[in-house]
Amino acid sequence: MAYEGMIAETITINGDKGEPISAYVARPLGAGPFPGMVLIHHAPGWDEWYRETTRRFAHHGYAAISHNLYHRAGEGKADDVAAKVRAEGGVPDAQVIGDTEGAVQWLRAQPWLNGKVGCIGTCSGGRHTFLYACHTKSIDAAVELWGGRVVMSKEELNPKQPTAPIEFTKNLSCPLLGLFGNEDRSPTPEQVNLHEAELKKHGKNYEFHRYDGAGHGFFYYDRPMYRVDQALDGWKKVWAFFEKHLAK
Repeated sequence: MAYEGMIAETITINGDKGEPISAYVARPLGAGPFPGMVLIHHAPGWDEWYRETTRRFAHHGYAAISHNLYHRAGEGKADDVAAKVRAEGGVPDAQVIGDTEGAVQWLRAQPWLNGKVGCIGTCSGGRHTFLYACHTKSIDAAVELWGGRVVMSKEELNPKQPTAPIEFTKNLSCPLLGLFGNEDRSPTPEQVNLHEAELKKHGKNYEFHRYDGAGHGFFYYDRPMYRVDQALDGWKKVWAFFEKHLAK
C-alpha cells in the first residue's frame, strides 16, 4: 500500500488591495510538484463543506486553497457570518476578484506548485469563478458549478455588482466546465442557455453539462438537495477536466 499523508492548515494571505485575509490550505505531503486549485466558497460562507472539499482536492493530488471572502465581516460560525454579509448586501465583485487573485498568487509563489492553477466554485462561488476567469490570465482552467446571477437583469444590478458577469464573456481566458441542474431556479435553464450562447458567440473553449432530476446544490451531501447519481457523474467530469488541463 502506498503511503498517504497531507497537511491542512489555516493561513493568512494578501487579499484585495493587499489586505490580509484568512485561507484554508491542504496539500499532499512531499515535495511535489502538485497542480494548484483555488476554491471559491458559496453564499452560505466559508463553511465545513468547503474545508472538506479542499481536503478532497489534496487527496486527489492537488495543492488546494480556499480563501475566506467574508474575512472582513469578522469571526464566528459560518452561518452567522454569512447572515451578516447578506444583510450588508454581499461582498463587492471587485473585492472578490482581488481576493481570488491573492489566493492564486500565493499558490504560484510555492515551490511545490507544478505551474498550473485551476479554480472552482459552487453557487455564488460558481458565479465568482466565471467572473474571476474573465478578469485574469493567472489560471489555466475553471469549473463553474451552477453559478447563479451570471445573467442579471438591469434591476438586479447594484453598486457591489454593477455589471452582469455574462457581459465579460469575451474576456474569458481559460477553458471552462459548467455543471447545472435542470430544476434549478438560479440559474434557470433559460439563463444557462443565454450563458452558453454567449460562450459560443465568442468562440470560447467550454463544456456544459445539465442534469435532469437535479436542482441547485446537487453536490451538497449534507443537505436535502443532494442528488447522488448526478453528483457522482459530475465529480467524474470535474476530475477529468482538471486532469486534462492542469497535469504536466
